[in-house]
Amino acid sequence: MPRPRETPARRVSVFLSTHPRARLGLLLSAPLFWLGIVYIVALVLLLVTAFWSVDSFTGEITQEWTLDNIVTVITGSLYQTVTLRTLGVALAVTLIDVALALPIAFFMAKVATPRMQRILVIAVLTPLWASYLVKAYAWRSVLSQDGILEWLLAPFGGSTPGYGLPATIITLSYLWLPYVILPIYAGLERVPDSLLEASSDLGGRTWPTLRLVVFPLVLPAIIAGTIFSFALSLGDYITVNIVGGANQMLGNLVYTNVGAANNLPLASAIALIPIVIIFGYLFLVRRTGALDNL
Repeated sequence: MPRPRETPARRVSVFLSTHPRARLGLLLSAPLFWLGIVYIVALVLLLVTAFWSVDSFTGEITQEWTLDNIVTVITGSLYQTVTLRTLGVALAVTLIDVALALPIAFFMAKVATPRMQRILVIAVLTPLWASYLVKAYAWRSVLSQDGILEWLLAPFGGSTPGYGLPATIITLSYLWLPYVILPIYAGLERVPDSLLEASSDLGGRTWPTLRLVVFPLVLPAIIAGTIFSFALSLGDYITVNIVGGANQMLGNLVYTNVGAANNLPLASAIALIPIVIIFGYLFLVRRTGALDNL
């Protein structure tokens, strides 16, 4: 047989077939380049813009280095109050979602039959197919003074919480619950059933088994779920506009300064607060293995 003709394409093909790392690098180069441009460069530009200022007379951005925006955000009572409020909402949403997700995920992973398991996974994923705004406005209708919640609670002397921080927490908990259930469900699926059987054979009861055997193994998955709910709640501003009444969160301040106030440097400085908080949280949990469960 004649020897195949040496062409540049063939030489490249032979090189890639014998160098898997080069092949992998070439395969990932395009998405990594796009990620670097869209995400990393955007964060760098955000950080840089926070150190600029706005000319009070012309409204134009002045590209002169200053710490005024950072100092304003750190020392201003408004920003301190809104930061604490946003942190409180994010923590409340995360705790509620974990409390709801744990029994649901455990039932899906360890109790339900394979057929029921598939049905439950679809049921958890189905809300994600609906629009964010549709779900938020649905909760606005439910929580209104003439809504279905008022109608259900009125015979028992109760009433709807109306619009405010409780409504914001309820709505955000609903929105982010699937993102917490799925990592915990995946983590529980990796827990061998033989460990539960061994604990039962050794006389372990239900709660000690869950606390001493299951919980340490599934903790990274739980933390992975909290990263989703905590980070998404920190940056949200649409839900609080819809059901939060007059309350504001950090996202609202960013939106206001980008739009009506036309103060992009101050908006960038405010946006650094949730970024610093979530990076600090990721730094704290990096050793737990939670990032491997994302």
